[in-house]
Amino acid sequence: MWELELIPVYLLLSMWGGKKRLYSATKFILYTAGGSVFLLMGVLGIGLYGSNEPTLNLETSVNQSYPVALEIIFYIGFFIAFAVKSPIIPLHTWLPDTHGEAHYSTCMLLAGILLKMGAYGLVRINMELLPHAHSIFSPWLVVVGTIQIIYAASTSPGQRNLKKRIAYSSVSHMGFILIGIGSITDTGLNGTILQIISHGFIGAALFFLAGTGYDRIRLVYLDEMGGIAIQMPKIFAMFSTFSMASLALPGMSGFIAEFLVFFGIITSQKYLLMPKILMTFVMGIGMILTPIYSLSMLRQMFYGYKLFNVSNSCILDSGPRELFVSISIFLPILGMGIYPDFVLSLSVDKVEVILSNFLIDSFYN
Repeated sequence: MWELELIPVYLLLSMWGGKKRLYSATKFILYTAGGSVFLLMGVLGIGLYGSNEPTLNLETSVNQSYPVALEIIFYIGFFIAFAVKSPIIPLHTWLPDTHGEAHYSTCMLLAGILLKMGAYGLVRINMELLPHAHSIFSPWLVVVGTIQIIYAASTSPGQRNLKKRIAYSSVSHMGFILIGIGSITDTGLNGTILQIISHGFIGAALFFLAGTGYDRIRLVYLDEMGGIAIQMPKIFAMFSTFSMASLALPGMSGFIAEFLVFFGIITSQKYLLMPKILMTFVMGIGMILTPIYSLSMLRQMFYGYKLFNVSNSCILDSGPRELFVSISIFLPILGMGIYPDFVLSLSVDKVEVILSNFLIDSFYN
């Protein structure tokens, strides 16, 4: 199934994308299929090791112990595969190009589902199957996640293409997932799971509204837009709401997810006080940069008078279909922000099982 999802996404991108769709589709398939080679080698290595008969039973593999050097090799192979899919810098360059050329419905699939497969793999395979190697690499995950938040939040304001700007916001939010995984705490890991679900809704909603606007004004570059709020107040209200959710406004799912990740890294027993303070400070800078690109995107699109001065009476506001889809996506975001325990109660038992491997590992060490 990991490989099978590449085929429809490649076809959607190459057939219904923009002018550079073939370039983007080729880059997408080379990156993701290349990363999957490392996944295949890791799966075969785990399946063939330590048993007279090869087995791919995940329950059997969870209880399997490996030499430290071999576990590190397995971990690196799986991490490269999941880093491409997530994406994690510096293996992220396929994502802005793919989002920039893909149709908006394809962007919704990419942001809402495809990117979450890499984060799921890091939790399900790297953490659960290879706890000792993960304990070794977890400080580096936190460092890379922190760099990713700053890098993507700094790069996003320079993007003229609306879809590329939203794509870089996705890269930035993946940094919080990495930090939560690297914290090795129940709070941080629960925050990671909530962030995976939360960003799936928020990213898909932003791309949906960007596509709704494109259907009406046929513009994709932000410096060509302006004054859309006057013509389309409903789309303006919905886009503003989801942008606030993206920058982690309290009361929405993004806030509680990032708060749990913050709390997880602060309360982690793995790191000393000063490194935790430094990492938290740098993460805070990234969260300050997030409103900059989100609010500047809103200002360039909806404020001013560019489109208002153009007498175009055929520009229509959002209809019942768009309102229904937007509200359907917004309700889970609001629900998770107000009552996150509904989601966390589903994952808390599995999180405890995963973290128990690290407690056993530290006991024997």
